[in-house]
Amino acid sequence: MLQQLDMNSQEFKDEMAKTEKFADKVCESRGWVYGPDDDVNEGVVMGLARHKLLFGKRFCPCFMVEEDPEKPGKFKSTDGRICPCKPAIEKEIPEKGICHCQIFCTPEYREEKLKEKEAKQQVKEELHDIEKKIG
Repeated sequence: MLQQLDMNSQEFKDEMAKTEKFADKVCESRGWVYGPDDDVNEGVVMGLARHKLLFGKRFCPCFMVEEDPEKPGKFKSTDGRICPCKPAIEKEIPEKGICHCQIFCTPEYREEKLKEKEAKQQVKEELHDIEKKIG
């Protein structure tokens, strides 16, 4: 049975702080930056912290974690993804610019996505202004 975790507990808050530092170090060591969506980043960090407390490792929160049948009481990711995972390092970020969980990306990817977001917002505001003038 899956263990419950109080996300308001001091234990969880402490692990969140450690996980944020971990993610900062991953970015720094690999030349990556955080993905362009702050809400996604926060959710992934929370998931990583949760997995660290529940399972002892920072399994990627986007993938299932199950008990290892060969090692009772131990857990494994169904896709072997422990952050930063091999698929992100070797394939996802080099090819797409961002990992599957969308927390880590290249600086170029982030800049491009933020520019796209800004352009969409500008168009939205212009349309709103036109609608106001039309009545």
